[in-house]
Amino acid sequence: MNDSFVVNSTTESTEGPVRTTFALGDGVVSTWDDATWILTSSFIIFTMQSGFGLLEAGVVDSKNEVNIMIKNVVDVVFGGISYWMFGYGLSYGTDPGTNPFCGIGHWFVTSKDPDQMGLVYSNFIFQLSFTTTATTIVSGAMAERTKLTSYIIFSFFNTLVYVFPAHWVWADAGFLRQLGCVDVAGCGPVHLLGGVSALVGAAMLRARLGRYDSGKPYNTQPCNPTNSVLGLFMLWWGWLAFNAGSTYGISDGKWKLASKSATVTMIASIAGGVVGILASYATSGKYLVTDIINSVLGALVSITASCALVHPYEGVIIGSLGGLLCMFTPRAVDYFKIDDPVGAFAVHGMGGLWGIVAVGFFVDYDENQNMSNGQRGLLHGGGFYLLGIQPLKYTIGIRMDEIEETLGSDFVEHGIDQSARLAMLTCAPKQEAQSMNGRQNDVIAYPTTVKRRSYFGSLRDAPSIRVKRASPRKTVMDIEDRADTGISTTSLSQAASDVTQSDCF
Repeated sequence: MNDSFVVNSTTESTEGPVRTTFALGDGVVSTWDDATWILTSSFIIFTMQSGFGLLEAGVVDSKNEVNIMIKNVVDVVFGGISYWMFGYGLSYGTDPGTNPFCGIGHWFVTSKDPDQMGLVYSNFIFQLSFTTTATTIVSGAMAERTKLTSYIIFSFFNTLVYVFPAHWVWADAGFLRQLGCVDVAGCGPVHLLGGVSALVGAAMLRARLGRYDSGKPYNTQPCNPTNSVLGLFMLWWGWLAFNAGSTYGISDGKWKLASKSATVTMIASIAGGVVGILASYATSGKYLVTDIINSVLGALVSITASCALVHPYEGVIIGSLGGLLCMFTPRAVDYFKIDDPVGAFAVHGMGGLWGIVAVGFFVDYDENQNMSNGQRGLLHGGGFYLLGIQPLKYTIGIRMDEIEETLGSDFVEHGIDQSARLAMLTCAPKQEAQSMNGRQNDVIAYPTTVKRRSYFGSLRDAPSIRVKRASPRKTVMDIEDRADTGISTTSLSQAASDVTQSDCF
């Protein structure tokens, strides 16, 4: 990826429009058509936020769907403002004091030089799409049990997790770049770092209520698999821009690398999907949705580091192994009782780790734009140097209390009351459907003893608690009503566990 700031500029006449060229720090020339390519890729990458949102919303319980989508908005809003303020400068600043660890300068990104303006802003918007993706990876692993206020703070400062590795790998002064590290499209700074952050966040938050009560996880298939698969497709097409756009242009032969990146990315993901489908049936006797999704996404992550520098048949190997690795890793994570609802660590953490190691095996020398930093992988006669360099590339409560988690983040954080529907989750399917039109303001029905999918009568007959809003931002339980019904906090937690373990609506 060419990411250095403009150091000089010239204008040359061609037949047709005036064509402006910018000489970058590494000698590659960028023109207005390169900027067009970068901007177009950035816009497509931005749509990956929708893909992540749908994928995550399809996995979580329906009482938390709105909250998970809002968290994706928060990733862009608060992660974006911090990246504009100081993140971009820490990655790509070139002022005095810039060093192998971080950049200095370019705070509150702006450009008043008309000769440099286009490349400065196109470079920033492209990198912004990367950093918001790195933050969004984490939201799925922390789903259903994180306070929104805490997540806002996390999103603002998580920029710091991305910007330093981005400088190390891509900036001219970065120490890993100087050592010859190769990462075309962010397998390490975006995916590996995002996956590790997801694992740490999930471990700190502990598991959702009832998740491991029986000693092993209850059914982990998506509550809305249609949304999850639709999210996969949106991520899939966004990944093409993610990888092909990382050639940073189409002029001077870069279009060849962009075409190769897109082809290798597709072939690798196809291979991962094939292996995942076959392995899912071989191990479970069914074509499990989560296995298929994780295998395709794992292959996409794995090929990210080397997409422009390997051949399609090598992409098959990288994608197949990446798909298998990411399909089986969630089982290991569950063994340690770390609750990662969407498998973020499996896909992005393990897929990212395999992807950067695979560079040391498969990358071939790039004579076109020297994106390989003059290095070859082990299988292309490059020795162990590149293989050794690649692995070098980490006062308010965070978690909701039991009552808040029982009520669901949609209600607690956003005031969207789904209690009528949730109360009927233990009813027959017909009553479940009818409950969607029930009262929405004052009732949440949980009997003192709730049995899995046992019918306990209509919503009007069920014992209930009342919920009052103390302020637009907080909710409190009406103690008198709770005492009247005899429903304790303990029974609420048990009800939440039982409802969560039931089949999704």
